[in-house]
Amino acid sequence: MIRELSALLEETGLSEIEIEHSGLRVRVARGGQMMTASMAAPVATAIAPIGITSTAPPDPAKNPGAVASPMVGTAYLSAEPGARPFVEVGSKVRAGQTLLIIEAMKTMNQIPAPRAGTVVQIMIEDGKPVEFGEPLMIIE
Repeated sequence: MIRELSALLEETGLSEIEIEHSGLRVRVARGGQMMTASMAAPVATAIAPIGITSTAPPDPAKNPGAVASPMVGTAYLSAEPGARPFVEVGSKVRAGQTLLIIEAMKTMNQIPAPRAGTVVQIMIEDGKPVEFGEPLMIIE
């Protein structure tokens, strides 16, 4: 399947192609990027050989405690480089407490906790871009 997609890239001149069938998502791209096959999970991409069935990892975006990005931008886990992060895994947070900052169009936007709880997972890296709706962390 991947070879057929690669040949299709060459034929059409496309730089990237992605298909999804029966919950298996395959993305093939040119330019030295890795070819991946993953179960439909936008953040946690798992490479799975074709023809082997596997249990799909739970989609973090569907977790009831997921905090989704309200905008596109660059995520920062602390107020400034070298400073202590706003929260870490295991941190107890209250509703409205700043979890991180997303820089968008040279504006620093504080992202508050939507509810009180404990941070059980942080799914982004400091200084990396995030997309609208992308799960940032999980609070339970």
